[in-house]
Amino acid sequence: MMNKGNLFIISGPSGSGKDTVLAKVFEECPKLKFSISTITRPMREGEKPDGKYRFVSVEEFENMIKNDMLLEYNNFVGNYYGTPRKYVEDNLNGGYDVLVEVDVNGAKLIREKMPEAISLFICPPSFEVLKARLSGRGTESAELVEKRLEAALGEISRAKEFDYVIINDKLEDAVRDVVSVIKCSNLKVSKKLDFIDEIIKK
Repeated sequence: MMNKGNLFIISGPSGSGKDTVLAKVFEECPKLKFSISTITRPMREGEKPDGKYRFVSVEEFENMIKNDMLLEYNNFVGNYYGTPRKYVEDNLNGGYDVLVEVDVNGAKLIREKMPEAISLFICPPSFEVLKARLSGRGTESAELVEKRLEAALGEISRAKEFDYVIINDKLEDAVRDVVSVIKCSNLKVSKKLDFIDEIIKK
């Protein structure tokens, strides 16, 4: 019998650099599957149907909610965002590790449905660095930057809910830490029972 894969949940506020970290993590872990989110907003310029999101109609999304086809979902400024259950469960049952990137509320909902999930929170190294990263774009008003900073601090206050906190100061260190969690999780005894049984049967 094949061992199930591990489900990894990654969260982190705007300014944590999690997208950059994850891009490198997938280079290091080519067998790791990324759970594509299902959303109802229109596709933006440069986006692809098979990219980070799967685009569906509101009617189709609400049908997914009705039939319990989502591990988590939310509605943000009139658009639905969610994590499809089937893709995640099919890959886990096939022995693949799956990574889901969601906000802290989505992470909580997934943990409630799948308590065996391993959760990681990507955090900036300091308040000063966070503020500099959010201000550094230079394309937003001071008021908007302040709102984004307040939202980020609200998310960071919930980092205690996660299994691991990854400090993203130096990119290579943060990537190494995430990859280490993924690799160590696959060395647990529960993941090696079939291997042990196979040896002792010989």
